[in-house]
Parts: sequence; C-alpha cells; structure tokens
Amino acid sequence: MDVGYSQAQAQKILKQRNMLAMAAAGFGAVALIAGVGAASRDREVILQPVHGNVLAISSEGVSREYLELVTRDAAIMMFNRNPASLEYWMEAVLKIVHPSAYGQMKGELIKMASDQRGSSVAYFFTIERLTVDPDTLTSEVSGVVHTMVGRQEVSALHRTFRFGWSYTGLELRLLEFGAVAKEGEPAAGAATAAHPDSSELKVR
Repeated sequence: MDVGYSQAQAQKILKQRNMLAMAAAGFGAVALIAGVGAASRDREVILQPVHGNVLAISSEGVSREYLELVTRDAAIMMFNRNPASLEYWMEAVLKIVHPSAYGQMKGELIKMASDQRGSSVAYFFTIERLTVDPDTLTSEVSGVVHTMVGRQEVSALHRTFRFGWSYTGLELRLLEFGAVAKEGEPAAGAATAAHPDSSELKVR
C-alpha cells in the first residue's frame, strides 16, 4: 500500500516537473522571438531643430532666419568639394539655382569639376560671418577657403561671397553669387574661375 502510494506521488511529481520544464522552454522561445522582433523593428528618433526660432514660409516674403539658414547651407555645399563627390556636388548646387541662371551656372560648375576631376585637390570653407538682407534678397558669407592637396593644406585665403536670391511661389532660388573684391582689387567679372578661392568667381 505504501509502495503504491509512493509510486503515485513520484509519478505526480515527475509529471509536474515535466510540465514546468515545458513551460520554461515555451517562455524562453517567446522571449527569444520578442528579442529578435525588437532588434529588427524600425525606430523613430525625434530631432530637435537646430535653429532656436520657429521658421515659417510666407507669401509676404522671406524671414531673416530662413534666409540665413539657406545661405549657410548653400555656402557649405558650394565651397566644400573634393574629386570623389563632384557629380553629387554639381547636382546638389543646381537644385537650388533659379531657371534663369541655370544654364550659365551649370556651365561654370562643369568647368570647375573638369579642372578638379582626377586630382588630389580638395576645398573646404569655414564660415566666420554671415549677414542677410531679406528686403533685397541678398546675403553675404565671410570665411576662409582652405585648399588641400592630399592631406596637406597649401593655402587658406579669407574670402567674402555675396548671394542674390529670387523668391517666387514660396520658393527661394539662387540667382547669382560671386566673390566680393577686396579693396584695391578689380571687381569680379564673368564667371571664368575654376577655384572658389579666386576673387574672380562670379555667376550672374
């Protein structure tokens, strides 16, 4: 009698242990699937605007803050280039150009890209000062144009560039840009220069 009872209890305990093991394995599988799903799920990050003020586009005109941001981005884009990204650089610049200046601008960019392609010369621009005038749709950027040959900097020239814009249909487009001549230098003429550190660079 005692032997039969003990065997029944042992069978009951064994059955309970097997059920617990199966349940643990099931929970482990669920956790593994959940972990894989979480790792592969798309994540969304909310980015805060880099400008402290609220930006708005209005048919009444361009705000000072918006013109400043566009000018800054245009200057960085136009005066930073290297032989490995010339095609992207040219396409990006032409996207902001007004249709009336598109042909001349594209011709000058092609010349600049042709002169730089296959070389080890690269340019980058560090902004020191930026002023805008929303009433006249003009802006100026001052800074240093650095010329690199390989890893070595061969020149660092201070330049000021002036931008002229068109604002139509809530769209801001580049009409002209050029280097502002220093005192004693001749005024910039037609766009013929291949380098952004030249005071003769002018597209109008």
